[in-house]
Amino acid sequence: MHSSSPAGQCCIPAQRGKEGRSQLLCTFNSWEKFNMAENENFYGKNGEPRKYDPNFKGPIEKRGCTDIVCCILFIICVLAYIAVGILAWSQGDPRKAIYPTDSRGQFCGQAGTPLQNKSMVFYFNILKCASPMVLLEFQCPTTQMCVEKCPEKYMTLLSAYPIKKDFDYYKNFCQEGVTNSMGVPEILKRGLCPAVLIPSKSFTKRCFPSLGMNNGKVTVGGQDKVNDGEGNTVPAEDLLYGVKNATVVIEARQVVMKIFEDYTHSWYWILIGLAIAMVLSLLFIILLRYLAAIMVWVVIALLILVIGYGIVHCYMEYASLKGEPGANVTLQELGFQTDFAVYLQLQQTWLAFMIILAIVEVIIILLLIFLRKRILIAIALIKEASRAIGHVMCSLFYPLFTFLLLALVIAYWAVTAVFLSTSNQPIYKVFNESACEYSRQTCSPANFSDSPEKKACPDSQCLFAFYGGETPYHKYLIVLQFYNVFLFFWCANFVIALGQMTLAGAFASYYWAFSKPDDIPTFPVFSSLGRSLRYHTGTLAFGALILSIVQLIRVLLEYLDHKLKGAQNKFAKFLLCCLKCCFWCLEKIIKFLNRNAYIMVAIYGKNFCTAAKDAFFLLLRNMIRVAVLDKVTDFLLFLGKLLVVGLVGIFAFFFFSGRVKAFADTAPNLHYYWVPILTVAVGSFLIASGFFSVYSMCVDTLFLCFCEDLERNDGSPARPYYMSSSLGEVLWKDKAGDASSSVQHQSIGTGPEADRA
Repeated sequence: MHSSSPAGQCCIPAQRGKEGRSQLLCTFNSWEKFNMAENENFYGKNGEPRKYDPNFKGPIEKRGCTDIVCCILFIICVLAYIAVGILAWSQGDPRKAIYPTDSRGQFCGQAGTPLQNKSMVFYFNILKCASPMVLLEFQCPTTQMCVEKCPEKYMTLLSAYPIKKDFDYYKNFCQEGVTNSMGVPEILKRGLCPAVLIPSKSFTKRCFPSLGMNNGKVTVGGQDKVNDGEGNTVPAEDLLYGVKNATVVIEARQVVMKIFEDYTHSWYWILIGLAIAMVLSLLFIILLRYLAAIMVWVVIALLILVIGYGIVHCYMEYASLKGEPGANVTLQELGFQTDFAVYLQLQQTWLAFMIILAIVEVIIILLLIFLRKRILIAIALIKEASRAIGHVMCSLFYPLFTFLLLALVIAYWAVTAVFLSTSNQPIYKVFNESACEYSRQTCSPANFSDSPEKKACPDSQCLFAFYGGETPYHKYLIVLQFYNVFLFFWCANFVIALGQMTLAGAFASYYWAFSKPDDIPTFPVFSSLGRSLRYHTGTLAFGALILSIVQLIRVLLEYLDHKLKGAQNKFAKFLLCCLKCCFWCLEKIIKFLNRNAYIMVAIYGKNFCTAAKDAFFLLLRNMIRVAVLDKVTDFLLFLGKLLVVGLVGIFAFFFFSGRVKAFADTAPNLHYYWVPILTVAVGSFLIASGFFSVYSMCVDTLFLCFCEDLERNDGSPARPYYMSSSLGEVLWKDKAGDASSSVQHQSIGTGPEADRA
């Protein structure tokens, strides 16, 4: 475009606000006339701009219900979700995930049952756990029974039978029905007692042989030879294989129980850490209200220092392990270990941490260098957001309401998932050692002794295998689990969307108040919440549904990826990786569009599709400003979140790890000290995100309102701008900074609104 400058044109400024505002509005007006010819072509491709409406005073009060069909569908699905929860609670039994079970599927140590004093599981023949089938069936092919305590003596049934005292002790580890009149062959034939007792110790409520070493040989009860229960003498070392395979069955539960114990010992300290994170976040927000520029630069400096300290600490740990035996073992050589503290004894672990932190540090510094000018403008935009929040202070506490609703959704999902996963029935299978046509088939323990399976395979046993079922409920249990996950996503996204629309309506009321704060409505947050729930429940559900479908597809892709880990098809792996990447990007795009659509719904009260279209074209007409100004502000707020997490995380690390002597006696004794540290770090990030989301939503709302303001009004007395003078100065700086390159941008079709960026 080759046109003369509009600097010589005259305009009539709106006489409102401070001195200098007239000149600012005059410049805006001249600039709009300067680009009028380009506007006609540009708006034709990117939607029509807003027309001036003298009756528009901010969020419309008189509005109707939107997306009613989706609202009805959401209500029906939530009612069905409640029905699924009731069904799961009626069928499920969480005891299956807590208590160990015997061969009959009975719970050991459960209060109120005959087994309440028998909390240990005793294996009749631990050597049978050395079978490779244990790794496939997750069940030792030997009788298991609940006992009060593990055996402390080494004896065989043959040696104990003649001595009444020993036989009475031996019967504590036998099934019901054993009498003194029975002979040893009959007892062993019916499988009522183990052939041999081995001194054992309790480990995660399972009796495992108490093994020792003597002259380099494995011993049990002081002996290096044991009876295998079939009349053969075998080395005590063979017990190691049985113990190892039996441990594989319970290893996952062991880790979970240790983590659970750590939570029981440290939960109050975790709550204190989360409270500190909440106080830091609130303090940061309050300081940002009055010292925006200083706080932003302090955040940037502190974050660089915190990450720098992390790099130095990792290097010190790396250097301290140099020369230590075993410290040069690689992570690949070590493999997976349930004791995660082992990884901290490797040099490679700290080297990996140091490299990751160094990369993050370099990326942040480079971004700060290239975006230094935009950061100054973003700081001014944060100042304006601080003023808006200052007039709508109750918005700072709205995240607490969102946290409460999300906690209810998460709790309902978790409880329902546990009950669904434990609502199966006990399944019994035939276990045997010799060849048998009925091997691994289902059986009934009640009449197994007289069954054809027992007659065909005399050495077989009917043992509890796992929890399952053949009823329609059990067949479609996986469908109910996916429905539980899907409704969890839908309800959680609905709660988040409700918070976004509520805050957008409140901050839009601030922006479109002609005389601030006099024209700001009373209780803007509560008014916006009422409008959102009364008129736009369907719209919120619609946007949340779209996002939830994409998230569910991502879960299914992760499930397929887990199932295909052993596959050798390279093309399938590549295709799955591409799909995961595409749907990750799609989820981010939908979140961005939904967020801006909710802002338009909060202002105009239109349905989701119309609002999303209007928001999309409005953003498209301001593409460059969206890319470099709005996102820079988000980046600065993200740095604030990282600072809160970093400070609280460092404090948690020194407290729970016992590195500081002052905390050594106060800190709880834990299996894995990283459990509370990780919990505090993740919780701190969520808390900081909740508080900073208020600022982020305020910035996004003010930004969209500003773009609408430029299209609706021209700064004349008849059509004055609603933006404050400070916001106009901020965004005019941005426009003036790019005005010199506007000619080149227009020549390649950037558009007139891009010149404003």
